[in-house]
Amino acid sequence: MTGPSEGEGQEPPLYSEASTDSTPHPAVPGPPQQPYPAQQQQYPAGYDPNLPPLDPRYEQAHQQPPPPPGQQPPPPPTGPPPALPQPQRARHPMGNGEFGGGQFVKRMKRTPQSGWRKALYLGTGKLINPGESPADRRRRELISRVNQPLRGCFKIAMLSLKGGVGKTTTTTTLGSTFASLRGDRVIAVDANPDRGTLSQKIPIETTATVRHLLRDADRITRYSDVRAYTSQGASRLEILASEQDPAVSEAFSERDYRRTVDLLEHFYNIVLTDCGTGLMHSAMKGVLDVADSLVIVSSGSVDGARSASATLDWLDAHGYGELVQRSVTVINSVRPKGGSVDLDKLAAHFAARTRAVVRIPFDPHLEEGAEIELERLQPETRLALLELAATVADGFAADRLVR
Repeated sequence: MTGPSEGEGQEPPLYSEASTDSTPHPAVPGPPQQPYPAQQQQYPAGYDPNLPPLDPRYEQAHQQPPPPPGQQPPPPPTGPPPALPQPQRARHPMGNGEFGGGQFVKRMKRTPQSGWRKALYLGTGKLINPGESPADRRRRELISRVNQPLRGCFKIAMLSLKGGVGKTTTTTTLGSTFASLRGDRVIAVDANPDRGTLSQKIPIETTATVRHLLRDADRITRYSDVRAYTSQGASRLEILASEQDPAVSEAFSERDYRRTVDLLEHFYNIVLTDCGTGLMHSAMKGVLDVADSLVIVSSGSVDGARSASATLDWLDAHGYGELVQRSVTVINSVRPKGGSVDLDKLAAHFAARTRAVVRIPFDPHLEEGAEIELERLQPETRLALLELAATVADGFAADRLVR
């Protein structure tokens, strides 16, 4: 039997002997070689190299001054570094009130209150709004002046030396205008010692008078207690009547008037006093001493103007010149137009002596002398009374600064 030939059945050697063949052997695959580890940089404890470099102010904060010779350096700080000042955030130009004040609300025209503008507005089913007329705008401005804030109790004295000029009527209409527009309480006191007629200008609800109020003053603690002694009209104006017996009313002295006002000012914001025609009766000094404003009433006649001017002269001569400068003159037309008196010159005369002058036109409803209803007055009269109330109300703040 023939045996295997040389080389058969034997595995080739993994490594051959050294050969003169210069052909390089193929690389044997193996695990990837790791780079030689570089020497790691040493960082202080708590330092993260991935963070941005420290702010120079940190280094300044931790930098310690060199110790004096012969002393040990102080230990390094152990607490956290001081906090950096936070940058101020830029504020929006509109600030915190960027959504306030109606900046994003479309402004609508005010609805007309009179004239053809109102007819057009209503006739088109409120689709066409031409806006306010100048007269409506003027009336709204006057109402705003009437409703200006008032602190405490404001006392108005209505004066005239001559009867028949409409002083009591002006007291009622002025008080009714205030009471119908303002939300506070308004009262008119009849201080006429000669059987005053103020209580006849509104429906009478009680027969009580100022004398009964003073008699029961110690038992009055609430507004409802005072209300039992007053009568109230449709405008919400209240009236405190005077004594109807002249023999009794003469006893209404300065002290009585002061007690009355001291009581009323706790429950009312505006007190109007309808004074008598005499400046020398006992209660007049008390009226003038406590008044915040005067309303001098004159008719459109020459004799009425002379009496009103004489009233101002008397006040100036008796130490009430400052009160005269804060007063308002009313020229009340008690007769229809057609007189020969120049009312413009009359108004200019009183404008030089008092704070303002207001002219009230003739009105048939006021001529009746009966109960007064504002709704029955002519539009011109209502507007003039509104101007009078606004003019008096302008003194709410000014008179407080003077007193």
